[in-house]
Amino acid sequence: MKEMFRLDGRTAVVAGAGAGIGAAVARGCAAQGALVVCADIDAAAAEETAATIRGAGGTAEVLSLDITASAAVATAFHRVREAHGRVDVAVCTPGVNVRKPLLDYTDEEFERVIRLNLGGTLNVFRAAGRVMSEQQGGSIIAFSSIRSLVVEPGQGVYAATKAGIVQMVRTLAAELGPLGVRVNAIAPGVVDTPLTAPIKADPDWYQAYSDRNIFRRWASADEMAGPAVFLASDAASYVTGTVLFVDGGWTAIDGRFEPSL
Repeated sequence: MKEMFRLDGRTAVVAGAGAGIGAAVARGCAAQGALVVCADIDAAAAEETAATIRGAGGTAEVLSLDITASAAVATAFHRVREAHGRVDVAVCTPGVNVRKPLLDYTDEEFERVIRLNLGGTLNVFRAAGRVMSEQQGGSIIAFSSIRSLVVEPGQGVYAATKAGIVQMVRTLAAELGPLGVRVNAIAPGVVDTPLTAPIKADPDWYQAYSDRNIFRRWASADEMAGPAVFLASDAASYVTGTVLFVDGGWTAIDGRFEPSL
């Protein structure tokens, strides 16, 4: 059974591999035997991840990539396929948030969040989907969020993009399933990454988020690698069009009050 989780001989492109969840997923795929293309707008950061993979005995390459540039994304996936014959796994992790009330949002802020979170993800979906459709197989994994399901003040536009990613995942899964391509989403809870650094810097806010989930703690970025490897592997061969919540039970419970039973 353990071979079902292996990725030997496969090529995985991880967008956002320079830091946080993307770096953890890249390391996880490499540990399971994949050749990992570490793609990031920050090529130096991607190289750090690739160097860590190589240092652990894995195989990794670096790709400078801005996922908001559709033509560049399409070219990148084409070149990876030319170099390695296939693209077996594509993971999209980048995201941005502007925390403020909807009534205070500027057009520029709205465009910034939509352009990366939805537009960038769509670009990866299209590029990876075209390659995988031609080769008749592959796994595409997008990162959504618990905010696709539950929200709080200041999270409106971010939450909308994360819900939008879920619907694109479902649609693409339906469209590409007959061609052997699986498409799924991972929805993390609160994870210790550069994106959540402002929350971590506020002790009360940090503790409130810790108390909100069943485990009463934040997740590490490394805890997102296992779910991604699962969805990338043959262990998930009958899994598509779904959302895997990796949230410490955040969406399963209604606050932290524990009544006397």
